[in-house]
Amino acid sequence: MSLQALTYLFVGISFAVYIGIAIWSRARSTNDFYIAGKGVSPIANGMATAADWMSAASFISMAGLIAFLGKDGSVYLMGWTGGYVLLALLLAPYLRKFGKYTVPDFIGTRYYSKAARLVAIICLIFISFTYVAGQMRGVGIVFSRFLEVDINTGVIIGMLIVFFYAVLGGMKGITYTQVAQYCVLIFAYLVPAIFISLMITNNPIPQLGFGDKIADSSLYLLDKLDQLSIELGFNAYTEYTKSNIDVFFITAALMFGTAGLPHVIVRFFTVPKVSDARKSAGYALVFIALLYTTAPAVAAFAKINFIDSVQKVEYKSAPDWFTNWENIGLIAWKDKNDDGIINYSSGNALEGVKPKYTNQFGEFGERIVENAPDQSNDNEVYIDNDIMVLANPEIAKLPNWVIALVAAGALAAALSTAAGLLLVISASISHDLMKKMLMPKITEKQELFYARCAAAIAIFIAGLFGIYPPGFVAQVVAFAFGLAASTIFPALFLGIFYKRLNKEGAIAGMLTGLIATTSYISYFKFINPMMNNSDYWIFGISPEGFGFLGMILNFMVALIVSTFYSKPPKEIYQMIDEIRKP
Repeated sequence: MSLQALTYLFVGISFAVYIGIAIWSRARSTNDFYIAGKGVSPIANGMATAADWMSAASFISMAGLIAFLGKDGSVYLMGWTGGYVLLALLLAPYLRKFGKYTVPDFIGTRYYSKAARLVAIICLIFISFTYVAGQMRGVGIVFSRFLEVDINTGVIIGMLIVFFYAVLGGMKGITYTQVAQYCVLIFAYLVPAIFISLMITNNPIPQLGFGDKIADSSLYLLDKLDQLSIELGFNAYTEYTKSNIDVFFITAALMFGTAGLPHVIVRFFTVPKVSDARKSAGYALVFIALLYTTAPAVAAFAKINFIDSVQKVEYKSAPDWFTNWENIGLIAWKDKNDDGIINYSSGNALEGVKPKYTNQFGEFGERIVENAPDQSNDNEVYIDNDIMVLANPEIAKLPNWVIALVAAGALAAALSTAAGLLLVISASISHDLMKKMLMPKITEKQELFYARCAAAIAIFIAGLFGIYPPGFVAQVVAFAFGLAASTIFPALFLGIFYKRLNKEGAIAGMLTGLIATTSYISYFKFINPMMNNSDYWIFGISPEGFGFLGMILNFMVALIVSTFYSKPPKEIYQMIDEIRKP
């Protein structure tokens, strides 16, 4: 069967399963819609949590970033895995014991304030929509390449699928859909990794192949990557190029941001007991580790295969995968010396952030771009970081069924996280904003109706973010984690472990973190991107890492402001004591 036919088959079967689960598990109450009736088993919740947490950023983009950044990309591995451990051990059991529907519900109750609840809702919406942009872009990329549709069309198809099972099934439908999605995505990630590890190192275990020798050679894989990188003008693959302070701040932002992500936190509300929350956290860590320990190997294999397949190759003889991705606008070639040979090296191939294609083709058959060539270097290839995992099986010339499987896995990763994010947005609007603040007398049936309407609107907005993303998938997600670290995490942490914090301090802290982090990211990424380098960053901290500084500001402002106002009421002290009991 052709690749396209297999892709349609695999994706079609997986979508049919997701829709079938949504129909089977249709939410009939707000309890079902928000927290799946608190009836999810620990192992099922562990798989759902893993699928929810391992987004398009993990599946599609992370290995691509590691491939092109080398050791600099390790910050994503360290930050995200460390953050999950922090969440599972530090916050999840206490929040589950609180036993409400949403994170703003906890903040509004703990800080005995509608204003605090409203600020938490605003923060959550900022975080979730930033995060979901990356997921929808990932969906668009997969559809555009493997189903040969425009990226924007791919985003719209993804919106329709998510609309169906998120709006119909709520958290109950999403949870069991995510169990199926985890099975699809982890199988799709591991199978090509095992094949390619065997091809390159003769070792069937990618994690071991990563540190092994190249087949029929005395040279280790990482030594080979260092050698290739230096020959092409890059820094050594195994060395940091970022400053130590930026590495620390990015890692910390991702770590504490993970611990403040509302769509992951709410997963622990779906199990029957607090002990089940702890168990599901352990299961999820095991399920997550399968992908995260494989990602560095996938990145290394992809980088070697990519260089070997295109470097110093005549464009007319370029492999099919190269021209396929060029046709959808995620690879570009600018022949700077008119020799018809592809040259890949350090530096930007084009002036401008991304290629702008014309409807014309050059003498060698390449797509012509409007961008002028960047003459400061010899590099002729623009490649989007987000394609490396998806293209890796094609580059390695694996069978079509493996390539189609990867496409289905990538969609599963993106859709699972998108659904979880959209649900928390929906719940915050219908439960926290409408039920708790604006319309307290609405019935449960009306609340469920508003929740579904809010989910539908959120899906539409998420689609727009996917069509007009502010960066690569993993970068967009990194911004979301920074926002979570600077806003939600301090309010949750202090709310549990510092009884003296009052509503005034919490509100001031969250607003400080939100404004500071949003302003910093917006300035360097959108307002003045030409200044987005270490010469202009505060203390040498990049926008991806500023969330940690925003978190520190949040803590400082919250604690200082609290001293000027009265202590929380006694019932709040009692509530915290109850939550803290093992």
